[in-house]
Amino acid sequence: MVRRMPPLSPSKRTGRPRSADADRAILAATREALAELGWGGLTLGDVAARAGVAKTTLYRRWPGKNELVVDALAALFEERLELPDLGSLRADVQGVVLRFARLLNLPETRTALMAVFAEATQDEALRQRIREAIVERQKLLVLTGRQRAQKRGELPPDDGEADPRRDDMIFDVVAGSVVHRVLVSSEPVDEEWADRLALLLVGGLAALS
Repeated sequence: MVRRMPPLSPSKRTGRPRSADADRAILAATREALAELGWGGLTLGDVAARAGVAKTTLYRRWPGKNELVVDALAALFEERLELPDLGSLRADVQGVVLRFARLLNLPETRTALMAVFAEATQDEALRQRIREAIVERQKLLVLTGRQRAQKRGELPPDDGEADPRRDDMIFDVVAGSVVHRVLVSSEPVDEEWADRLALLLVGGLAALS
């Protein structure tokens, strides 16, 4: 079972309870608009029209375009990026690498990530939202994979309290390698490449444990 964090709450609010259906429609419409129009063509008014909600409904939930796109990405990651048990640590790593690469190759994901990364270089609040909405939530996959490997006997159990820096390093190696391969180098992530990365990582994990 893959551990998931509670659903992301885009903003604090008072008044009537929010509609989960409206949230899902807005986030899906955001991804659809990104794929069709790109970052520059995306407007909150168009997203509201596609989602079938009033503009005021969208503006109550998200203060601006950056926050909306980050949350739309976070929801997509939650839906698509999983860590099924494939029987070994090496196979688990290979599987999640291939899933991550497929996710990054979606037009809406590629467009949104490149845009928000560029915007975040000048916006600390946006960087923090990316960390909270995407990075910290996806690090749970690392924890799941490591604990699963420990139960199989592939990795030794934690000696006392677990070191969070280890999971951070694992996440950075996997995510950084795949993002660079797909979005920077524009090279394919196929089964052979994913397996070679998994083999390299599994060998390194023994040294970190």
